[in-house]
Amino acid sequence: MFPTPPSTAPAGRHVLAELTGCPAAVLNDPTGLEKCFRRCAEEGGATLVSSHFHHFSPQGVSGVVVIAESHVTVHTWPEHGYAAVDVFTCGRPEVAEAVMELLIAALGAETVHRTSFDRGPNTIPQRLPAFT
Repeated sequence: MFPTPPSTAPAGRHVLAELTGCPAAVLNDPTGLEKCFRRCAEEGGATLVSSHFHHFSPQGVSGVVVIAESHVTVHTWPEHGYAAVDVFTCGRPEVAEAVMELLIAALGAETVHRTSFDRGPNTIPQRLPAFT
């Protein structure tokens, strides 16, 4: 009878981390990274769908774990001990935060710069109409 009001809850949580001081051998091992990322996603409460990791020549790895909630990605620069990690989940924000905590610990970073923010249509600032 009455329309359901739109949800004011965010659609998801996006967590980004800049990790430095990671062991080069860890960052240059696509098989090990894939196992690590899949394990951390599951242990953090996400639902695995698929994964793909690619090793670049002479070094570096890019990978994605697709989860039912969205995705977990990594791009590495072993020569700098650096990894850019991205966790995005729809629904429960605690899953994204938990997965990132597990990944940070597993990658052995000496320094972590991390940020989290909500995603979705209710998180976009309202815009004024354009003047014509």
